[in-house]
Formats: sequence, C-alpha cells, structure tokens
Amino acid sequence: MSDSYYIIPCEQHDELVKKAYLARGYTADEAAAGARFCASAAYYGIRTHNALKALHLDDLFGSKVGRWKPGAQIEKLPSRFAAAQVWNGHFKLGQAVAYEAMDTCMKLADQFGVGMVSVDNATHYLWGGGYVMDAALKGYIAYTNCTSATSEVVPFGGRAPTLGTNPHSWAFPTQAAIGFPIVVDWATSTVAMGRVQQLQREGKPLPPNCAVDAAGAPTTDPGKAAALLPFGGHKGYGLGLIDELYAAFIGGSLPSLRGTSRGGPEEKRSPTFFFQVIHPEAIRGNNFVQGRAQMENVRAVLRDVLGHGNEGCLLPGQPEARAGELSHQHGGLLFTAAEIHEFGRLAAEIKQPPWKTSDFKSIQL
Repeated sequence: MSDSYYIIPCEQHDELVKKAYLARGYTADEAAAGARFCASAAYYGIRTHNALKALHLDDLFGSKVGRWKPGAQIEKLPSRFAAAQVWNGHFKLGQAVAYEAMDTCMKLADQFGVGMVSVDNATHYLWGGGYVMDAALKGYIAYTNCTSATSEVVPFGGRAPTLGTNPHSWAFPTQAAIGFPIVVDWATSTVAMGRVQQLQREGKPLPPNCAVDAAGAPTTDPGKAAALLPFGGHKGYGLGLIDELYAAFIGGSLPSLRGTSRGGPEEKRSPTFFFQVIHPEAIRGNNFVQGRAQMENVRAVLRDVLGHGNEGCLLPGQPEARAGELSHQHGGLLFTAAEIHEFGRLAAEIKQPPWKTSDFKSIQL
C-alpha cells in the first residue's frame, strides 16, 4: 500500500523553523542550527526526529518551561589532554552544541588522529545519526551518544523506567566504496519515543513487545504507552546503560530525575553528550592483503559481507541514503498530510498562515 507525501521546498521549511526558534528567544545562530538539523532529518527520512519532534521537545523540556537557555554560551573547561575537551553546555540548544562539538572533534582529529568532546549540562540533540553522518561525509569515523531528556525505558527484568532511550550513533566514510556512509544509529529502546508519537499522530499501532502502559502491561496503543522496553532484552539494556555510565563519568546525575521536578534544588536534571571522531589515517595499518589501499580494503570487506547469498541485504545507512536520493530527486522535503497539519500549530505560534496540502506537489511512495 502506497502513502502520499507532499514536497516542501527546503527554503520554506527552514524559514518556518527558524522563525519558530526565534519566537522562543533563541539567537539567529541557534535558530539556524535548529533549522539545519531539522532539514537534515527530514531530507534523510528520519521522520521521528524532524522539526515537529524538535520543537515539541522544546515545549516539554526547553525554553517553554525555562530549562533550556536561549543564547547560552558554551564554557570550555580546563583539560590536561590535548585531544579531549570538556564543555559546560549551560543548557544551550542541543543542535547548536552538537554541530560545534563535532566540528571541534574533526579539527582535533586532524591534529591528533582522534578528538573527543564531552558536554555536561546539555539539553537534547535529537538524531545523533545526523551529526556522525555529516562527519563521515567529510571523511571521518565518528561516534556520539547522549542520555535522553527523560527516563522512559524499563531495565531488563525491571518495572520502573529508570533509563533513557539512550541512543548510540556511529558513521564510517564508506562513500568511496559503496556510494554512501555506513551509519549505525538507534535508540536502545525497542522503538524511539519519537516513533511512538509519529504512530499516534498517524493512527497506527505499535509493534508488539515495544511498550507497557501505566499498569506495566504490554500495549500496542501508542496513546497508552507509558514506558518503553529495551531492544534485545539484556543486550539493549546493557547498551542503554553505557550512555548512563558515560554520563555518570561526565557529571550527569540520577537518571530517574531527568526531565522532572523531583529531588532537591541542588540536583541536576539534564542530559550529557559525548562525541568522538577518528581520522581514518590514524588507524591505518601497513599490511593490507594484496597491496590494497585502505578504502579498497573496506570495499572488499563489504563485498564479502554482502556476498555468499547475502546480496539482498541492506547496509546500515542505506535507507537514509535512499531517502536522501528521493528528497534530491523531488527537490524538497517529504511530509505526510498528518505532518503538514501539525506544522499548522507552529505556523499559528508565529502568526503565519498554515501550510495546506493543496499548495504542494504530492507523490506516492
């Protein structure tokens, strides 16, 4: 069954998103970073973390409730390690912090082979895959993780949500070998909460074994999902715990307090970010088989993985690459009718006329 999508020109999308951020008090640079991120998510088909999700998070945890600080300045803390920086984000818009952190990591990797930035007192950067993909397209191996704005995941064998959806995102500069970067990017819950919200918006059920209701019973109704389950049982639980441990070492506080008003006034309730970039030359050995160059070896390895009867398998990052090709082919960003309707709320907020599906070309996918 095909679905209808409407083609929104990038400039029109970015203008609305920038104005929405500016209306909330964010600076022009922050608004530009927010719009850049949201356009990237839409371009690559990440509908769970587009502008609707980004500004909804700002409603729940951000400028609307005084937790995120428009115009905040990043404080770079002293460090004795040349290739590692630690920042106090001072609750600055997450997308602006993430882009600057990844740019810093790339500069450090150019000099030292590897670069790291850890960010305390952070907000929410949404889709980590966008930042690592950007670095991979520039020729670097990149990784990021973050703790989520609130705890929505029940530990394996537990009953109460004390973990975030806590994503991991890796990207590898494989475009010379296969035409696009490998991007391994997922929340450590069975689905992201943004996916729950997307399915609720579109009137569709959740897959089984993804969520529980307020009583702890399994549910496929996105409107009743009170908490999420880790993917892969104990394995997803362990991977989600990794983010909490990074956060604990950086300075993050108790997971169950994030996004709440619980605890004393001295408590912290904010996420942390971690970014790492490796220059491929920094890990290149000198013993490639048959005299292959590094990228020739990468190509050979991927061909072997997808050989032997596995030719129909997808590679991580391939769906995003295909979505990007569609966006490029149609000259804009693709949104459903339900999403167009929801953008009307943002338009009303800044006293702009709402978008209408009749104003845009549509395609069937």
